[in-house]
Amino acid sequence: MDTQDGFKTIKLSIAAPVATLTLARPDALNALDPAMARELHDALSRVEATPSLKALIIRGEGRAFCAGADLRYVESVMKEPRKLKPFIELLNGLFFRLEALPLPVIAVVHGFCLAGGLELALACDLILAADDAQMGDQHANFGLMPGGGATQRLPRKVGYQRAMDLMLTGRRLSGAEAAGWGLALRADPADKLDSELQALLDQLRPKSAESLRRIKTAVHHGLDLPLKDGVVQEIESFVDYLSSHPDPAEGIQAFKERRQPRF
Repeated sequence: MDTQDGFKTIKLSIAAPVATLTLARPDALNALDPAMARELHDALSRVEATPSLKALIIRGEGRAFCAGADLRYVESVMKEPRKLKPFIELLNGLFFRLEALPLPVIAVVHGFCLAGGLELALACDLILAADDAQMGDQHANFGLMPGGGATQRLPRKVGYQRAMDLMLTGRRLSGAEAAGWGLALRADPADKLDSELQALLDQLRPKSAESLRRIKTAVHHGLDLPLKDGVVQEIESFVDYLSSHPDPAEGIQAFKERRQPRF
């Protein structure tokens, strides 16, 4: 395992084919501030430079996944709110990079996953939640509004009315409720969360990294396209993949020989 040095607010370990990024401000419930946002960008650059990876795990240290933006920092610039804009843009750039990352991103959520923490989780492909996790957008409880994409991603994830319910009331869902809404892939007892994560990773490890990349890229490129245009771009990617990469031929040969593919 390669544990990356030089970070103060996060931890990054790479044990190919999986990388794990841990938010490491437990005393602040892993609240997001400019220093953490910059380190997360740096960590993603290191992940992007490791082509052997097949999954990125994001989790939090201590009692929370992430309780949101660091309100101490927000308060420090309230007299000049425009100073917040670079921080918000940095966070949104991070979330877009997670969505564009050419491998599955899995959020492992326990404890608090609120406001900016929920926005971080929404930028991931899959969410595994502890059944007693607390997930929600609580901006309205304090006279605030989302700035990290919740008004856009949450309705796309759970539908208009449910998203409006969470954002307008500021109430929280348990992990089990979040799974019932489709906000989380599934929820498990907190002490079973790691074993469920490993079961999921065990399904990803034997897959072709290029196949996973192509699938995720096709889905994200097509989300905002009309159906026919999305299918056209899928066909183009399909033909290009079969004609330019060895993994499809290996997969077909393995199927014929009734063995596991060697990717």
